[in-house]
Amino acid sequence: MLRSIKELIGKKLSALDGEIGPVKDFYFNDQDWVVRYVVVDTGPWLSGQTVLISPHAFIDFDAEGVSGGLNLTRKQIENSPPLEVHRPVSKQFQEEYYHYYGLSGYWEGDDVWGAQGEPTAQMQTSDAPKPSAHRDVPNPRSPDAHLRSAVAVTDYHIQTATGTSGYVSDFLVDGKSWVISQFVVELWDKEVSVSPKTVERISYNESKIYMSITQPDILNASDYHRQS
Repeated sequence: MLRSIKELIGKKLSALDGEIGPVKDFYFNDQDWVVRYVVVDTGPWLSGQTVLISPHAFIDFDAEGVSGGLNLTRKQIENSPPLEVHRPVSKQFQEEYYHYYGLSGYWEGDDVWGAQGEPTAQMQTSDAPKPSAHRDVPNPRSPDAHLRSAVAVTDYHIQTATGTSGYVSDFLVDGKSWVISQFVVELWDKEVSVSPKTVERISYNESKIYMSITQPDILNASDYHRQS
């Protein structure tokens, strides 16, 4: 089942022992097109602090969406490594984060989630102490180099091989693997779905996504119909 990121923004997220706040954003890797973190605004609970939740924490994202439960307690989330909101997510932060929750890094294997093709609800459920130091990962990939905000990339213009054609209006995420299977392009009179495999590069300075296909390819792509 594919989930619309646009429709998931603002959904409230619950831990094992209570609500933590609404979804604010999704961070994805712009090379493998996999959502790596859900960004949550904790509101009055943690004085508006922003926290990251790994897909590993979701009990059943495919069936319930982000309004379903997490395999975490509020205390675990509160004690997790702090995120510097106005700075890019660093490799060191991710190493500390994965170590804190007892996970193997997704950058440590050849599959989408390291050693496997989808995340599992395997995060610790006991209240672990704050991490004192991040572990050293031998010869890791640089997992932070291409981590991007889905909200920021929304509205980027599409630059095809033959001209500009519409802009990004949404991302469609597989409910099991968290892979972005399609992204939605809004044209003059309709929305169409396009595969990320046709993306050549993303220019963050120009707010554009460069694609290998042509304008007619975009116009002839499958129409996207939002669920009512």
